[in-house]
Amino acid sequence: MLFCGAILVLLPLAVALAKSLIPPSAISGIFPPRLTFANYREAWERANFWLAFANSTVVALAVTALQTLTSSLGGYALARLQFRGRQIVLVGILATLVIPFQLLVIPIFLVLKWLGAIDTYAALILPSAVSGFGIFLMRQYFLTIPVELEEAAALDGATRWQILWRILLPLARPALVTLFLFTFIGEWNDLFKPLIFTTRPELKTVQLALAQFQEQFTSRWELLMAAVGIATFPVTVLFAIGQRQFIRGIASTGIKN
Repeated sequence: MLFCGAILVLLPLAVALAKSLIPPSAISGIFPPRLTFANYREAWERANFWLAFANSTVVALAVTALQTLTSSLGGYALARLQFRGRQIVLVGILATLVIPFQLLVIPIFLVLKWLGAIDTYAALILPSAVSGFGIFLMRQYFLTIPVELEEAAALDGATRWQILWRILLPLARPALVTLFLFTFIGEWNDLFKPLIFTTRPELKTVQLALAQFQEQFTSRWELLMAAVGIATFPVTVLFAIGQRQFIRGIASTGIKN
């Protein structure tokens, strides 16, 4: 059953890959009579993917770094610090997960306009700097780490900051990799923020470039499939590299509540 499900999922991707390798003269077939990467070169040049890749990389890495920092601090505080209203704070953070980003776009736009951040990298980075999912993920993983390790470090004179950075975070590498993959892939595939918060062509991201490319070449399926392949290649490679840590992180973050 899993094999059949995998075939159903992979078959459209295989057809898209085949179409991207078909010369324009043989586009009517499903599988190419010969392989050619000319479509990828033409799609790369026409969509100006160099600039889009650079912008998406900067935004995705910046958001990932900020979310990793804020999620680690927030998750540690909710997992280890004892303070009044901790459960209320946790419930409030979890409540943000059910609010669609589209409902917040108007107040976020007004705040960014007040800050003078519209049409800048800040407009693409700041709205996603904190993630309720990331905080909850790190909290759940920190709860799986024995508190005795921290007590032993405290007896040796380590401060809370040293315990967090030198003990807990190295042990939480699977959760950090999971958070990194979720955040990076989500930001790389995001079309909504660049479409709403930016208008300058030099801030165009990969997904925005892909959407504009689709409007220009609606009948050139070989170019469209090549552009889709170019846009998805980095995240596919990234996930393939970190999939083991990703699975470990997902499997071990729901042990305690």
